[in-house]
Amino acid sequence: MSGPTPRPLVEPRDVPYEEFPASTRSTDGTHVLAADRTPRHGSAVLGVEYARKSGRALHLHVLLPPTGPGGDERFPLVVYVQGSAWFEQQLGTNLPALAHFARRGYVVAIAEYRPSTVAPFPAQVRDAGSAVRFLRRNAERFHVDPERVAMWGDSSGGHTTVLAHLTDGDQEYGDEPVDAEPLALRCAVDYYGPTDIARMNEEPSIQDHTGPRSPEGVLIGGVDVLANPERVRPTVAAHHVDPAVPRPPLLVVHGDKDRLVPFGQSVLLVEALRAAGQPVTFHRLAGADHGGPPFWTEEVLDVVDGFLRENL
Repeated sequence: MSGPTPRPLVEPRDVPYEEFPASTRSTDGTHVLAADRTPRHGSAVLGVEYARKSGRALHLHVLLPPTGPGGDERFPLVVYVQGSAWFEQQLGTNLPALAHFARRGYVVAIAEYRPSTVAPFPAQVRDAGSAVRFLRRNAERFHVDPERVAMWGDSSGGHTTVLAHLTDGDQEYGDEPVDAEPLALRCAVDYYGPTDIARMNEEPSIQDHTGPRSPEGVLIGGVDVLANPERVRPTVAAHHVDPAVPRPPLLVVHGDKDRLVPFGQSVLLVEALRAAGQPVTFHRLAGADHGGPPFWTEEVLDVVDGFLRENL
C-alpha cells in the first residue's frame, strides 16, 4: 500500500507581514480570535555587563517600553539605583514595578554597584556614573535618547543618586574622564535616601547607624561614624551643594514613618538645596514606612512621571 501523496514544499519567501498569506488550513471546532498587534508590554534585556571593577562584573537590567513595528524609536533613559544599605543589591526587588513604569515611555536601566564590603564610598557613585556613560555610548542598542537622561534611586540608591547628581564634573566621583563624558543628567529622583550619615540617630530608628558594622560604618571603611568626621564629610549631600554651581532639578519623596532612614534626612537635603537656590520638589508620603507599596501607587508614579516629563 502506498501512503498519501506528499504535498509539494513551498519555497521560503522573504516578504513583509502584510503580504504574507494567512493559512487556509483548518479543522472542525477551531475557535478564531482576531490578532491585535498593538504593543502593550515592553521587553527586558537582563544581565548586561557594563563594567568590570574590583575583580567583578557589574550588570544592568534594561527595561524597554512597548515599541511599534520596526522598533526604531528612541526614549528618555532613567537609570535606577536599587537600594541595599550599600551592601549586595537584589536588582529584581523593584523590577516588576519599574517594568510597569517603563510602559509610560521610558527605558529604565537598573544599575548594579559594588557593595561597600568590596569597595567603600565613593565607589557606588562612580559605578552609577559608569552605568550612565555605558548606556549613552550604547544608546542605539537600547533605544535611548542620549540627550534625555535621568537618575532615580531608593534608600542607599537614593543616596547614590543624589551624590551623582551633586558631584557631576568632579573627577573624584568618576572612573571615566568627567570632562569628556559628563553625566549631564536632566533631573534626578530620590526615594527616601540618607543624606547625612552622622545625623541618622537624631530621630527614632530600628537600626544602628553609627557603629563600625552598621551600614553607614561599613560604607566609610568599617569604622565608627561619629569618630571619623573626615570620612563622613564626602558622603554628606549638603557638603556638595554649591550655590555657584547650578544643578538640575531634584524630586524627593520620603515616608514620615520611615523606620530605617528617618524622614528628617530628606528635610536636611531639601533645606540645603533651597538655601543654595537649587531646584528641588519635596513630597512627604504620610504614613509610609521605608519603601514598599505606597511608593508604587499610580498616584505617586504620576508625580514621578510628571516630574520626569517636565524635565526630560
